[in-house]
Amino acid sequence: MKAYLALEDGTVFEGEAFGAPGEKTGEVIFNTSMTGYQEVLTDPSYSGQIVVMTYPLIGNYGIAEEDVESHAVQVEGFVVREYSEYFSNWRAKKGLGRYLEEYGVLGIQGIDTRALTRRLRTWGVMRGVLSTETSDHEELVRRALASPSMVGRDLVKGVTCGAVYEWKQDDSDPMAWAKRNASSQDPQLTLDFAGASAGTESGRFRVVAYDYGIKHNILRQLTHHGCDVVVVPAQTPAETVLAMEPDGVFLSNGPGDPEPATYAIDNIRQLMGKKPIFGICLGHQLIGLALGGKTYKLKFGHHGSNQPVKRLDTGQVEITAQNHGFAVDIDSLKGVPVELTHVNLNDDTVEGIEHREVPLFSVQYHPEASPGPHDPTYLFTKFREMMVNER
Repeated sequence: MKAYLALEDGTVFEGEAFGAPGEKTGEVIFNTSMTGYQEVLTDPSYSGQIVVMTYPLIGNYGIAEEDVESHAVQVEGFVVREYSEYFSNWRAKKGLGRYLEEYGVLGIQGIDTRALTRRLRTWGVMRGVLSTETSDHEELVRRALASPSMVGRDLVKGVTCGAVYEWKQDDSDPMAWAKRNASSQDPQLTLDFAGASAGTESGRFRVVAYDYGIKHNILRQLTHHGCDVVVVPAQTPAETVLAMEPDGVFLSNGPGDPEPATYAIDNIRQLMGKKPIFGICLGHQLIGLALGGKTYKLKFGHHGSNQPVKRLDTGQVEITAQNHGFAVDIDSLKGVPVELTHVNLNDDTVEGIEHREVPLFSVQYHPEASPGPHDPTYLFTKFREMMVNER
């Protein structure tokens, strides 16, 4: 079956469909990771986006349920140079095409992803439409132009959890908690944190994690570093979180423009100085806004597992995993008692900040992933040490 990808600038690519037929619109971005397509597909930070993989062969190790980062495929569409129907990984239970079909997501293969990536790098990311419904190029471009912009859209509400839950992964079924959480639509915002954590070993910390689009592996890392975690929906009031008496608050990754999430910004302001706060990705941008700063749209964003970030305290360079299209404007924080802690070596954008007066810090990247020689999970240890000091 033929499939078409049309961009708002009038460019149309023709290829072969795999996954589910249909039509989806979204912001077309490229990801430079060589592996990890399954994690990309299930990362809620990609909500609202059609993802182009720059690595040419995708699908050859199949789909393993243990490697998902959320309860569903989150991307709007998937674009590859060559899709492999056959897979060889011993843990894989199904192929990529079947997996996309199960979640109603359309994939397209056989297009020149190098040419597409070059266009996005040159002119910036664009709105697009991926379709098997029509071959009319002019109509496809009209549909792309009619689709909503990423700027000004609150995508967090579409990916956050439906209710408060305690993170307890069931190893016999890696998807058990996610299935329960996804089916719950009644926010239980009065969860007794002390009761939920009763019986845990001494020396562990109670952490409330705001779910703006949180990934499984972030929760695993918090648990590994001595935290008992309760996850709350993105709109949970600050007073509800404070009533849980946590040792610290974690602000997760998530999709889209941070500015429309005014409820999150207000809650962060109310929590600052009252509890240690650690934010990543979208959580980092929300902290910047809560401090009175500004964010701005990047030309083509940072999407991949090979982003070089320099730690300004040690001079070390970390190779990080990232997925974001907005950044904090450090100049907008002049006069605020924060210091720049990390910087992106590709474009000098802000990758980390820390408050000088209250226990609060954040990074732009996803520190639960460590694709390079330096392990950025030290930040979870830093969060733990901050909670020790505040006890």
